[in-house]
Amino acid sequence: MKITKDLNNGVVTLSLEGKLDTITAPQLEKELSLELEHAGSVVMDFSKLVYVTSAGLRVLLEGHKTAEAKGTSMKLRNVGNDVMEVLEITGLTGVFSFEE
Repeated sequence: MKITKDLNNGVVTLSLEGKLDTITAPQLEKELSLELEHAGSVVMDFSKLVYVTSAGLRVLLEGHKTAEAKGTSMKLRNVGNDVMEVLEITGLTGVFSFEE
C-alpha cells in the first residue's frame, strides 16, 4: 500500500492506494498516530483504496478513538463501493464521519 500525505490549512490528508490488510496495517497505524498527534484534523482519502481487512478496520477504529479523545477529527473521503460494503457489513458506517 502507498500512503501519500498532504497538508493544507492544518488538515492532513492521507491518501491510501492499494490494499489495507494485515501486512500494510502497521504502516498506516504508524503514520496515522503520528499525524493525529500533530494535526488539527485528518482526512483519509480512499479513492484508490481497493480492499480492507479486519486488521485495517482495527487501525481505523483506533485512529477514530484517538481523534475523539484528543478533540480532533478524522474523516473518510471517496470511499469506494467495495470498501463501503465492508464498512456497512461491519456496522461501522455509523462510527466514522464521511466527507464528500
